[in-house]
Amino acid sequence: MLFEPRSGRLAAWGNALLAGLVSPDEAASSIVGEDSVHRVTGLPGEPGPVGLTLALGRLRVLGVSGLRVALPAPGHPLGLSGPAEFNARALEAEEAVVAVGAALGLVPEVVEAGPAGDLHVSVTWHCLPVREAPPADVPSLGEAERELAEALREATVVLTRLDVAGSGPVAEAALSAYRARAEAGRDVLAPGYPPRAVRVLALAQRVDLMVSLAYENGPGGAVAASEMAARSEALRPVERVARRALVAAYNAAVEERERG
Repeated sequence: MLFEPRSGRLAAWGNALLAGLVSPDEAASSIVGEDSVHRVTGLPGEPGPVGLTLALGRLRVLGVSGLRVALPAPGHPLGLSGPAEFNARALEAEEAVVAVGAALGLVPEVVEAGPAGDLHVSVTWHCLPVREAPPADVPSLGEAERELAEALREATVVLTRLDVAGSGPVAEAALSAYRARAEAGRDVLAPGYPPRAVRVLALAQRVDLMVSLAYENGPGGAVAASEMAARSEALRPVERVARRALVAAYNAAVEERERG
């Protein structure tokens, strides 16, 4: 339920590795997470797919000094800079990683196999050329934090009025899981990220959870078409703000390094 894009894990732990804060094996293991395997194809100098450890080392040799996240959606090319082929692939995947220091980007292709409850998930990262230009619509951490707080207040008012803020056993289970994760002190970012980035990411994930529950719990009291439209209208800007905040948080290590 909590939104943790694979591009976020790749960027966060890749940045920690590039900064010398974690070992290659620790970075690769953290990026893979609960998936079965991750491989990278299309890397310059590599004739075929390679594992994450080798791929991260190759990116360093190619001059990559940092990794940024893109989380595009239709009409909102968040974090992208082109060209059209890369943007289209990233939009289809709804996420991508863009390298700093080399004109390269990575887009994940996820394949699931096996029965429910025993899925085997493999991820292939396609390395493609990108345009070296400022990424689209990425806010600073401070901007993202302010936007999140304002959007959360406004959406809560509207969703509560429409009786779709999230209730029932599914919502309670999801919220309990979120609280358990927070109380356990699970690292939401890799070493090297400023505390504000961790705070913004956690808030963005909480906002995303609220939006997911509002959608998944059905119309609730919003039985009229106009009220259902109002619910969607309330959620749309909140989703956009949450995605902007996620990108700002995952990119914070690179931004702080460049400022420093």
